[in-house]
Amino acid sequence: MKLKVLMGAGDRILLSTLPFAAIVVVSNILTPMWFDLGLGVTGLIVGIILLAVGVATWFASVAMVLIWVPRKKLITSGPFAVVRHPAYVAVALLVLPGLGFLLDTWLVMALGVVLYVFVRIFSPAEEKILTAVFPVEYPAYRSRILLPWL
Repeated sequence: MKLKVLMGAGDRILLSTLPFAAIVVVSNILTPMWFDLGLGVTGLIVGIILLAVGVATWFASVAMVLIWVPRKKLITSGPFAVVRHPAYVAVALLVLPGLGFLLDTWLVMALGVVLYVFVRIFSPAEEKILTAVFPVEYPAYRSRILLPWL
């Protein structure tokens, strides 16, 4: 199985997001007070919860891809039953916001939004391939997803 197949659009999403990530890091180092959330312990608790759920979702999604994609099976259970592209969505909407709360900066949360925008831009290419490979199963799967707008 080629790595490109396993990565899907991940390489394009990552490369598109990296410049914004660099800006986030530099901005937070140079002027952290501009981006401070000021939530204290509440922010830490929320951050830990978001990170725990996000990392678990990402890990489960990646494990399922590593197991089922080489077998040429469409993944429709676990995190994939909730959202399309759960590994991307978990990082964008759970892991990065969780880090933002932990690091007490809204700028990392904004990076999650940027990442999510690139997921929406690049994921249709994956979906086109999935529709071609699974012409009956993939449209049926899409109609059953719990949160189809994510």
